[in-house]
Amino acid sequence: MAQAHPLNAELRERAGKGAARAVRREGRVPGVIYGNKQEPVLISLDPVDLMKEYQKAGFFSHVYEIAVGGEKYKVLARDMQTHPINDLPIHVDFMRFSAKTRLAVNVYVEFVNEEQSPGLKEGGVLNVVRHEVELRCSPDNIPESLVADLSGYEIGDSLHISAITLPEGVELTITDRDFTVATIAAPTVFTEAEDEEGEEGEAAEGAAAAEDGEDEGGEDEGDEEKSEE
Repeated sequence: MAQAHPLNAELRERAGKGAARAVRREGRVPGVIYGNKQEPVLISLDPVDLMKEYQKAGFFSHVYEIAVGGEKYKVLARDMQTHPINDLPIHVDFMRFSAKTRLAVNVYVEFVNEEQSPGLKEGGVLNVVRHEVELRCSPDNIPESLVADLSGYEIGDSLHISAITLPEGVELTITDRDFTVATIAAPTVFTEAEDEEGEEGEAAEGAAAAEDGEDEGGEDEGDEEKSEE
């Protein structure tokens, strides 16, 4: 079962753009709790607390328990509006849910045991194809992350979704193929010394070509003098 992350809020009395602007002038972020066939609850949150959660991986897949007005609501963040210039939050929507609720969420993939991968030990590069995987489940069953074990993977190997064990009650939204989550790619070797040697070689060839051109030009001038005589 997903662990609920605590989040404090305060009630706000009025809805509308003017009321929301007033909340922002007070240094807080307006928001709303809706869903589960209940009346919306207008709230405001501390921007520092909200940004700490927003910057964590999986903000939209974490279950939050919001304490406000003497009540506690288990919710999911469904939308965050940010300022177009400074990217600070200006409004947030939270959705209540019930035991029957099932929804699609993106869950972060965590890669473990990189030191047990022969390919990575040899200098291979972990190429992550999917940082998140979309799952369908009830909010209480949302995993914190999906664990991808890299033990034994060689250069050229691919890690597919079938190699990741899903928690009970969780299913994939993509079911028609065993898609790739990551690969172990061969290292790209490039040295500055090789680049310098290549530039020196090109310069030498250019100089040689220039000398040949001068010699040919001298012979032509000599021939012209003889012909004039």
